[in-house]
Amino acid sequence: MKLYDLTLSGNCYKARLFLSLIGQAAEVVPVNLLKGEHKQPPFLAINPRGQVPVLEDGDVRVVDSQAILVYLARRYTDEAWFASDAQTQARIVGWLSFAANEMQHGPATARVARLFGRPIDEALTSERALAVMQLLEQQLVEHTWLAETAVPTIADIAVYPYAALAPEGGIDLAPYPAVRAWCSRIRELPGYVGMPGLE
Repeated sequence: MKLYDLTLSGNCYKARLFLSLIGQAAEVVPVNLLKGEHKQPPFLAINPRGQVPVLEDGDVRVVDSQAILVYLARRYTDEAWFASDAQTQARIVGWLSFAANEMQHGPATARVARLFGRPIDEALTSERALAVMQLLEQQLVEHTWLAETAVPTIADIAVYPYAALAPEGGIDLAPYPAVRAWCSRIRELPGYVGMPGLE
């Protein structure tokens, strides 16, 4: 397998983390976004969206971090990471959507703005980020894992990076003890690997 990757990307980290958790190796191919490599013809031939991560597994190419998690869970693990019953699958997919929408437009946007100096509506982003963290806290006060399962699922892997990296966006995790405890549970999983900001 090959993973087209950016080290500082939380979305790329989801794929690296999950590969490690399930014991699957992949060649990591760095893509230099700061130099615009992701918008050049060689990379656009790999992913016309011009985004990382991209996973290549033989003749299979998967784009989007959430899609990569689903593919890896179905292809290389048992049902624990992506259960087959409809209700649990619906919960997991709901959290994958949450990762791509609410997390992306809240904590992730706040972090990117601080790390790379991108202009944002700070008041709106802060409001979104705090609402997201409160939703996470409420869920995790009541449940050990996001999808309300006995074990972690890809829902947890999808949401974890930008929640754990929230302080890099100026969001203090102190008011969210359940989120902090959940982050600790993820860090204790066999095969866990960190990334810059989470080491």
